[in-house]
This record gives sequence, C-alpha cells and structure tokens, in this order.
Amino acid sequence: MKVVALDAMGGDNAPRTEVEGAIAAARTGDVRVILVGDERAIADELARRGGRDLPVTIRHASQVISMHDSPSLAVRRKTDSSMRVAVGLVKSGEAQAVISAGNSGAMMACGLFVLKRLAGVDRPAILTTFPTRRGDWAALLDMGANVDCKPLNLVQFAVMGAAFARRAHGKSQPRVGVLSNGSEEHKGTDLTRETNALLRSTVAGFEYVGYVEGRDVFSGDVDVVVCDGFSGNLVLKVTEGAAETLAHFLRESIQSSLVSRALALAMIPTFRRYRQRMDYAEQGGAPLLGVRGMAFICHGGSSAKAIKNAILRASRLVDSRLEEAVQQAIAEHGYLSELAKGHGDAAASVKESTGR
Repeated sequence: MKVVALDAMGGDNAPRTEVEGAIAAARTGDVRVILVGDERAIADELARRGGRDLPVTIRHASQVISMHDSPSLAVRRKTDSSMRVAVGLVKSGEAQAVISAGNSGAMMACGLFVLKRLAGVDRPAILTTFPTRRGDWAALLDMGANVDCKPLNLVQFAVMGAAFARRAHGKSQPRVGVLSNGSEEHKGTDLTRETNALLRSTVAGFEYVGYVEGRDVFSGDVDVVVCDGFSGNLVLKVTEGAAETLAHFLRESIQSSLVSRALALAMIPTFRRYRQRMDYAEQGGAPLLGVRGMAFICHGGSSAKAIKNAILRASRLVDSRLEEAVQQAIAEHGYLSELAKGHGDAAASVKESTGR
C-alpha cells in the first residue's frame, strides 16, 4: 500500500475538502493517506465524515502557508507549515508522494529546498495534461513554475515530458513539439528557435516534430508540448475559461425552450461523457517533475473528487517508477544538456559582440 502525504490546509476549503478526498481515496483500499495540518480541525472533520477506521492518519503542523505568502520566505520561515511538513515526509521516506492544493510557488520552493533537484536537472517543471481528439492525453510543461526560461530548460522539459508520456500514457516513442506562434521554423522567439535547433539534434527516446501551435495541443498529433511557464500558464487558463464558457453557452441554449430541455434529457449520458473528458478533477493534480520524490500540485479550488483522484494518480505514478524514469532520461540525454549549455554561451557571445 502506497503512502501519500496530503497538505490538509492548502486548499480554498481546507481541511473539509482534503479530508473528504482522503477518505474517498482510502476507501479504495489501495493507498494510505497522512493528513498534515491542524490536528484538532482535521480530527473533527474525520469524525464527522466517518473516516476514523480507514487508513488515514494525522500529522500535526502548527503553521499554514497562505496564497499571499512569498514562496521562498514562507518555506524558510514557516518550517512547521502543513506544506513543508508534508513534503518532509517524502524526504524522510515516510511517504512516497506529497500533494498540496496550496500556494504553487511555495510547493515549487519546497521541491527545490527540501526534496532537491534530480541529478542533472537545471529546473523542475509542472506538467499538466489535456484531452485530445484521439481520445488520449497530451502533456504540457511547464505550466507556470518557470516564467523565464533558457533553451537548456526547454530541452530538459522535452526529455522529462517524454519520460512521463512513456510511463503514464504508454507512449513508446512520444512525439514532442515546441509551442510557437506558427509551424514555420523562422517564427517564434530566440528561445523557441534555439530550442528547436537543439532538439533537432536528438533522435533517442522520443520523436521531435518541431513547432506546434496552441490548437495542436488538443489534436492528438503530439504527445508532449514544451514551453516556458508564462506561455504554459496562459494556455491552461485560456483553456479553463473556454471550457467554462462553452458549458455556460450550452446550459443557456438548453434552458431557452421546453423543446431544448426535453431533448437535453436524452443527451444526459453524452453530456456526462463530455464533462468527464473536460473536467480537471478527473486528473486531480499536476506532477512536479525534476525533484527527488513525487510531488503534486492541485488547483486551489479543488473539489473532494479532485483531491481523491490526485491521491490515486500519485499512487499509480509511484508504481510506474516515474521518478526513476525521469532521472534515467536526463542521464541518457546529458549530451543534449551540455549542447544546450554551450549553445547558450555561444548565443550570448554573439549578442554581446553584435550589441543585439
């Protein structure tokens, strides 16, 4: 049975939502959950929801990292925070994975300061998944951890994303693309053009398909989309907004007439399947790749269903030995990282000598 540490004080409705999600996950019989946070508040919620006889335990933490805290300062100063204590359980080996719906920047900082980076990794990245028209999933990274990136970072994101696609989605030869504003190689920015040139030089472990546009994320023609965290977060938020707006338009159309409402009753199974594909709660959490240990970041407004699915997903990815796969992939593509470092030095020299 896998052990997952859950920051019970991180989400918008903590600890109620976290406790509900932990109980639902524990009832599957496949995972044990350690709820970290205010012991009295968590115990009250457990008792209220009948979770005392399940494989769910409590680890007290006296502090909470809020959404308004500076990530790096909070991680250093709030050493007894629910988030840092939960991450520490992975560091000590008491848990195999940690999950938080709290401050994502602080989770990134915890990954760097507490868990540390995997050997050879310059920067960890947050990975999210999107449904595709082919019925499978496309991975996108970085989702927001690294706003300013170098070609080295995007190259390593490609390597880590491909390792994820192999282990999590069963892709033997993942197709990897760099997000850009067009498929032509002269488009993009200095960052994307340099990354594109570097990834053209690799053939091992994945298939590099070149530039992809935003619409290609959902096509199923690419398995991994690589970008800086600023762009990735924009893609995520625009997608969430578009899905919510489409759902609003659909409800509005259904309620417009008696005929529409009657027809909608027959379409309920179809609507449910659509919602299941589009609902972020089905995936639960986004893994932080590139750190020593499995860490997952959830949306602050996550439902109990999302927390449950994040716990179960974390358990499955631990079983898949994802961390080991990422470490191995980084080692196997060490030449590519070295090439990226040298490429960056050369580019900097050119800019300095030309003044551009």
